[in-house]
Amino acid sequence: MNKIFTAKTVEEAKRAACEEFGVSEDKITFEIIEEPKRGLFGKLKGEAKVNAVYEPSRAQIAADYIKGILSAMGISVEMQVSESEDGAVIELKGDEIGSVIGRRGDTLDSLQYLASMVCNKDEKNYYRITLDSCGYREKRKETLEELAVKIAKTVLRTGRDSVLEPMNPYERRIIHSAVATVEGVVSHSTGEEPYRRVVISAVNKPARPKKRTDGQKKFPNQKGKKGKPFPQKKRNVDFKTSFEKEYQKPVPKPKPEDSIKSELYGKIELDD
Repeated sequence: MNKIFTAKTVEEAKRAACEEFGVSEDKITFEIIEEPKRGLFGKLKGEAKVNAVYEPSRAQIAADYIKGILSAMGISVEMQVSESEDGAVIELKGDEIGSVIGRRGDTLDSLQYLASMVCNKDEKNYYRITLDSCGYREKRKETLEELAVKIAKTVLRTGRDSVLEPMNPYERRIIHSAVATVEGVVSHSTGEEPYRRVVISAVNKPARPKKRTDGQKKFPNQKGKKGKPFPQKKRNVDFKTSFEKEYQKPVPKPKPEDSIKSELYGKIELDD
């Protein structure tokens, strides 16, 4: 971008350009178009005119964009930009930084995404922008790593898959890296953005216990000889009352002495 600045002197015009672009003088290319002329008795006539050309880096484009959004929100922050060849880290500091981070970093992630889109517009190679605030990224990373290891160990013990809540690509990479440190478990992502989740699974899942078949006891651990389960005996349950049992008793067969043909009394012998 370039702009023409006018002032009483060239130095004043350059300072105006630095204030306008928000950068130091060494980052601006100046072209002096016109200088004030000295008249009688050394007085200056006219004004200095300077053309200032400023080509901001992609990190600065992202920082200026974020500053504009926060200014519109009425939030005042200090920004520290650390540039590298393939990306930059923009650190935000201020009293109202909590509202910039948002719930679980949602607002911070959104600002980071928008700033990345702006600074990578019409560019072939991708320039990564990382937006941080008061060391939040590092604290969040430690929390996710502890969570991933804890869940991985639970999955390893129970053999049941665990599906985590939706996360952005940056946080999913942290989970995958942490799970890789636990032997016996693996992880993969499933679903579509922005609801893509991480699934943690055991490599060797324990076999499910077989269903109890007829003739086996309720407790399969109790076994008889040769490791075979005890056969289950069938029990006949009689629900008759004592009266019914007495009433339904079979009538006893008559004894020989009870026969109808027999005499009523036994033979009585009388002495003469």
